Parts: sequence; structure tokens; C-alpha cells
Amino acid sequence: MTVILNTWIYEADVKQGTKQADLIDRVAAVGADGIEVRREYFTDLDTELAAVGEKAKAASLIVNYSVPDELFLEDGSVNPKLPDYFKEGQTMGIQKIKFNTGHFDRFEGDLAAAFSDLPLDEIELNVENDQTPVSGTVEAISTFLTAAHKAGLTSLGYVYDLGNWAFTHGDATASAEALADVTHYIHLKNTASVDGQLETTDDLDTGLYDWRALLKVLPSDVPFALEFPMASDDQIKAQLALLRAEVGV
Repeated sequence: MTVILNTWIYEADVKQGTKQADLIDRVAAVGADGIEVRREYFTDLDTELAAVGEKAKAASLIVNYSVPDELFLEDGSVNPKLPDYFKEGQTMGIQKIKFNTGHFDRFEGDLAAAFSDLPLDEIELNVENDQTPVSGTVEAISTFLTAAHKAGLTSLGYVYDLGNWAFTHGDATASAEALADVTHYIHLKNTASVDGQLETTDDLDTGLYDWRALLKVLPSDVPFALEFPMASDDQIKAQLALLRAEVGV
């Protein structure tokens, strides 16, 4: 079992000026297998990307990359920033890079040609269900990945994000069943309704979802990530132990 820590966990530290590279030793110390860095948390790409790569390699940690951008722009064209994002990932030595699908429904062209300049044999590209009606539905994800696989882009996959289904009013269980075959990565967080507002909780066992039941539907041989703010390293260790106990590792 591989468990990654998304740096949203350390949101409070990042807001106080902590660099993501400086979180790597903490991620290693709590016993995680890797770190998922968030592009929006970088303030100086020229120095921080290299630092993440160097420190992660020294700590023998996997690095994944979360990019808050879309593969396809509003007019259906392929995002011209994709090659730059992959180059950033190469600097860090990442295994996976994650985007939102965007407006694939408006794309007209050859998918294989459109993605031909991306190092997909080196870095796995995944799309996630986000909190929007454009990219956060089973139909949007399935339509894109079906087309991509038919075009020969067979390495492309899906990141199942549990907590986000609450925001798009999707059925988390039905979505897991529908997308299990293309799920390459699982993001775990729970969501609760507080005073009529949806909020991400700081505990897998607190919220709307029975994550244990959902794990029985999803593949067990893919990496997992914890992705919700936590207050201390002890709390992170406890949540890691909770997940690993359930999966049996």
C-alpha cells in the first residue's frame, strides 16, 4: 500500500510561509510514502521545484503534482501551458500529475496528436472529479478517458476524490462503481454539512461518507492520498494508521 500526503494537510504552515520543500522531512517522519505538492502553494518556482526534487530524492519519497488547471480550455482547445507543467514535474521527479478535464466536450481534433509532445511515458497524467459541473461528473471523466484510451493514450487515468462528490451532488458510490476500472489514484477526505454549508473535515470518520464501504468498490492496488488540513503530526500519524488498518497493511 502506498500512501501520499497532499500538502493541503499543512495549509496552516504554508500560510505562515513554510515552503513545500520544507515539509518533505515531516512527511517522511510520519511514515508516508510520498508527497503531493500543490502548484498554487509555490511562490518561487525557479528555486522551489528543484528543492522539492532534491529533498524528496534524499528522503526516498514519491512526488506527485496537483495542478489547478484544465486540460481543455473554454473553447475546447488544449491548454498551451501543459508542456510547462510537465517540465515543472520533471524538475521535481514526479510520478503523477493531476488536472481537471475542462471543456473536452468542445474539443475537435486528434487527441493523440494534441498530447504527442507530453512525456506520458515518464509521467502519468490523471484527471480528477473537481467541484465544478464541467469536470466533476462521471460523464465528463468517462467520456474523456474513453476517447483518450481509444486514441492510444492508455496510460491516462482518473483520481477518485471522495469529498468532492458532495459539492457536485454526485453519488459517491455509483461514481466509484462507474469509474473503478480507470481509477489510478484515490484521494481521501470527508465532507460534512455545517450550518447548511459543506466543509471538509479533519478526520476520515467524520462526515457524510462511509469511506470504508467505498474502498470495497474501488481498486486496492493503487496509491492513496490523504488530502485535508490537519493540526499536528500526531493527528496525521493517527489518520495514516486508520487508513492502513482498514486496508490491512
